[in-house]
Amino acid sequence: MTGNILVTGGTGFIGSHTVVALMAAGFTPLIVDNLSNSDVTTLDRIATISGRRPTFYAEDLCNETALADIFRSHSISAVIHFAGLKAVGESVEHPLRYYDININSTLTLCRVMAAHEVKTLIFSSSATVYGDPATVPIHEGFPLAPTNPYGRSKLMIEQILGDICHADPEWKVALLRYFNPVGAHESGLIGENPKGIPNNLLPYVSRVAAGSLECLSVFGDDYPTLDGTGVRDYIHVMDLAEGHVAALKYFSDERSVDCRDGNRLSPLIVNLGSGRGYSVLEIVRAFEQAAGRQVNYRIAPRRPGDIAASYADPSLARRLFNWHTTRSLNDICRDAWQYITRETDIYFDNVAKWSR
Repeated sequence: MTGNILVTGGTGFIGSHTVVALMAAGFTPLIVDNLSNSDVTTLDRIATISGRRPTFYAEDLCNETALADIFRSHSISAVIHFAGLKAVGESVEHPLRYYDININSTLTLCRVMAAHEVKTLIFSSSATVYGDPATVPIHEGFPLAPTNPYGRSKLMIEQILGDICHADPEWKVALLRYFNPVGAHESGLIGENPKGIPNNLLPYVSRVAAGSLECLSVFGDDYPTLDGTGVRDYIHVMDLAEGHVAALKYFSDERSVDCRDGNRLSPLIVNLGSGRGYSVLEIVRAFEQAAGRQVNYRIAPRRPGDIAASYADPSLARRLFNWHTTRSLNDICRDAWQYITRETDIYFDNVAKWSR
């Protein structure tokens, strides 16, 4: 498979790194993003890394007319769908918003894809669909029991895409259930820098280390884990981006002409993770080592919807895609620190200019 790949949410954290990986692999990405949690300057940074600026549309995915115009304007081979809301805690506080945006945007996208005979889709799902697993590591056959609206919205979308595959065997759909994307591009030009207070661990740790936030709240130290804090599978964002490229290449193989599982049509379901879990305090210590400075933290009560431990069995991805993670926790922390110090320097330089 070659040609134009539509990337929804392509200026976001995972999307921007995947755009870079697509360009490196010879694909031509087209980005659709409403910039609700990203910045248009990301396009210039992608251009610096990749040597060219991707085509960009500042559109909301729920705008069916605008989306259809994009499909009419380009010959699109496949879609990688990242766009959506993604914070567990926020989803508990605002469930209707999560169900509305995540599900309706996907329905709109699939309608437009079907109308234009584009039937290859890589969906950004999540390990949250597994809920609180009885054991770890987690493989693709584990029971599905998400514990929060974010995870339930992802599972609902998976079920919708499954129904589409059952109804039309021409669809090729991969549901990539990935764990905790972290880190940044090795250039330091793109990374995770959400608007407002970060919802995810690494960006928060980064900002505390950089001095732009005072203290990290560690939510719970009484889990049944080695040090009492939550354990997660942290995957470098560039490893994850390369996993999406590997999924696209898998679908270009004639042996994977549809999503067949025996005689039953279904999407291809694959975990993307490192296969190892790290606790919150292990992440803090690793980041302190990478940054050469202390990360202040305090213990806070558990958050609703959080679980004790979650990490992947990534063996299926290795077998099908010939993919596995190649970057270490040290790489993750080093790249995240390089990115956030660069962003912090830019921020304080601007503050100094504004105050003159």
